[in-house]
Amino acid sequence: MQTVKLNNGIEMPLLGFGVFQMTDAAECERAVIDAIDTGYRLIDTAASYQNETQVGNALKQTGIARNELFVTTKLWLQDTHYEGAKAQFERSLNRLQLDYVDLYLIHQPYGDVHGAWRAMEELQQAGKIRAIGVSNFHPDRLADLIAFNKVAPAVNQIEVNPFNQQLHAVPWNQSRGIQPEAWAPFAEGKNGLFQHPLLTAIGQKYGKSVGQVVLRWIFQRGIVSLAKTVRKERMEENINILDFELSTEDMLQITAIDTATSAFFSHRDPARVEWLAGRKLDV
Repeated sequence: MQTVKLNNGIEMPLLGFGVFQMTDAAECERAVIDAIDTGYRLIDTAASYQNETQVGNALKQTGIARNELFVTTKLWLQDTHYEGAKAQFERSLNRLQLDYVDLYLIHQPYGDVHGAWRAMEELQQAGKIRAIGVSNFHPDRLADLIAFNKVAPAVNQIEVNPFNQQLHAVPWNQSRGIQPEAWAPFAEGKNGLFQHPLLTAIGQKYGKSVGQVVLRWIFQRGIVSLAKTVRKERMEENINILDFELSTEDMLQITAIDTATSAFFSHRDPARVEWLAGRKLDV
């Protein structure tokens, strides 16, 4: 798997496997084992997914050397402050059964992000985290975080798919040395993504599926992507995107279908902020 060098010099795979909404313990463990067997080395979880234990169990069973894996987890909102971040991180590390994580992210752009960030800087200095970053941060929130802290985020994990292409946010992140990472690259199949006539036609031209076209499009934009599935045949399909290249015309045509609208919700919607802030989890 090809990698990208983050702003602190470490290498991150350009395609990863995510476990969001994998709530069945046995299914989650099997899916992670299958993903690693297929060739994935970036595994993305979060405290709020409540499957870190299953991910840790799976990692132990694979027999793959720790330094060949890239493990990401995330700080949930209720502990987004200095002491809370340190305590929640240690609980995540214990559940994952690891000595360190490769990437630790602030999951949502709310709460005392500056206090949490200082805690994460210290955890990185202590060797417990190789790179620190954020998720769901708009450029203005990122600019604030960068301006008042020592370490700039290495990664910003945001929604990127053909209907929400982040045409302003992605280059802004890249211009500041922050690696964009796409969650929900398939928009969870919403808005008829897998039946979209343009994506279907491009796929037919190269003998590829719509999913492969989308992942290749993200890859060519220099964005890390996270594909999620419990089916091994789909894992194999999703990782097989390095043997073709979209043309400039293909890329421009896909740009034209952008709606600049989330397939899910806006992180600037006050009602959504209130809902997330009230979501207390056992993490």
